Amino acid sequence: MKKLIGALALSLLAAVQPATAQSILRDAETESLLADMSAPLVKAAGLNPRDVKVVLINDESINAFVAGGQVVYLHSGTIHNADTANEVQGVIAHELGHITGGHVPLGDRAIKPALGIQILSLALGIAAAAAGSGEGAAGIIAAGQQVALANYLAFSRAQEASADAAGAKYLNASGITGRGYLSFFAKLQKLENRYGITRQDNFQLDHPVSSERIANLTETLEAAPAWNKPADPEMQIRFLRVKAKLAGYVNEPPRTLIEYPLTDQSIYAHYARAYAYHKGGYPQKANAETDALIKAAPDDPYFLEIKGQILLESGKPREAIVPLREATLATNYQPLIATTFGHALIATEDKANYAEAEKALRLAVARDDDNPFAWYQLGVVYELRGDQPRAMLATAERASLTGDLRTAAYSARVAMNGLPQNSNDWIRAQDIALTAQNQLDDQKGKKR
Repeated sequence: MKKLIGALALSLLAAVQPATAQSILRDAETESLLADMSAPLVKAAGLNPRDVKVVLINDESINAFVAGGQVVYLHSGTIHNADTANEVQGVIAHELGHITGGHVPLGDRAIKPALGIQILSLALGIAAAAAGSGEGAAGIIAAGQQVALANYLAFSRAQEASADAAGAKYLNASGITGRGYLSFFAKLQKLENRYGITRQDNFQLDHPVSSERIANLTETLEAAPAWNKPADPEMQIRFLRVKAKLAGYVNEPPRTLIEYPLTDQSIYAHYARAYAYHKGGYPQKANAETDALIKAAPDDPYFLEIKGQILLESGKPREAIVPLREATLATNYQPLIATTFGHALIATEDKANYAEAEKALRLAVARDDDNPFAWYQLGVVYELRGDQPRAMLATAERASLTGDLRTAAYSARVAMNGLPQNSNDWIRAQDIALTAQNQLDDQKGKKR
């Protein structure tokens, strides 16, 4: 039951679990969509869209959470179970309410008193046991833990209600209808009904039951001028594309082919099946689906990207170059696409392609501060071109991003020895070396 309750919540409790426990899904088209969907809500919340990220997590449960900073983590299951982009906007609006409400730092304040109660009850229980009352000890400990949990859950429910109200405010202020907000809560309500969760269970949950949330929000949302405003049709098309490609990428191929059967000749179905066939090891069928996509929209950069990606991963890097180059140029060197393009150029093992690969990858790392694979590929091309110091600097950058402090410090020091002193690259290597070494020293100090 605890798992179910966690899955049903757009919950802060998930914030205490590190995002690294699940894999992050990165895709150029998906990230562009999520940024555009969230931008007006972020502005309405008084935040800067450049500072707020929506990150997709590979997890089939319906959930979203914040974990500090200005990052919203969205489970892939939320996308899969949403019918409209507007529903996902409601989820994002709610999570922005947690950010602006400072609920992650405040959550620490709630957890610490709860732990304090548990520690106190444990101490009293030990004292009772020492006095010869074993049953009394067990009762004191159990009662103390129950009080601690009740206090924390009450605190969490208050935060959820606050985030609900903030989400409605941001939707209304940005001129986005709140219909999707309510319809998504209705989906959660159906799940709650399926598992017999009612208002009577409210005190056991970390969030209010969905029927209560709908009742609290309906009047505010229906009174807003945006209530009857039609949802953006172009945004909905983009959402359905992303939903389809995500299904093809994440789900097992048989499931995808059931959801998007061959009788379905829509763009969305071709998209989903292209990923499913590629994942299932059917390159010819995957290529046929990408050909259908490109026939429908020859200049679509994301269709060209998947065409090139499938060719590259099928061992045909030379054939992948043309569609990937077109996709890269059409998106002005979008970092993730440019990285795949650079990878393909390197994979040809043709020296004539290395300069273009270096250009693409340098632009990719300059525009994306969280792309370890791009740094790896850039290190490879530097190595192939005989630039050992910059190859080591790229290795240091990648290691720094992935938390490999020893490799980061060592590679950065080696890079410094071969780079012109006080050049930009030398200064960057010095920064990485000092930062990594300081962190290593701190870790050693804590272990003593």
